[in-house]
Amino acid sequence: MAIMKEQKAEIVRKFGRSDKDTGTPEVQIALLTARINDLAPHFEKFKKDHHSRVGLLKMVGKRRRLLDYLQEKNMERYRKIIADLQIRK
Repeated sequence: MAIMKEQKAEIVRKFGRSDKDTGTPEVQIALLTARINDLAPHFEKFKKDHHSRVGLLKMVGKRRRLLDYLQEKNMERYRKIIADLQIRK
């Protein structure tokens, strides 16, 4: 399922520098996390949906690369986003 427009706006408002800031790594990581968490119930119901699982793995990989970038550039922002989203590392 896709995240709703209101959910996306709330995530951008919470993690972005302004209401229209969607480019910072924190916002991108938060949006990917919301989409990943939204797909979890789908895979519990449809265990053999391998095509969607490939998309999920791509999203997880993109989030991992963004987290690695943020960790390299600014460790404090990296730790804050990990704590806020409760992503285990």
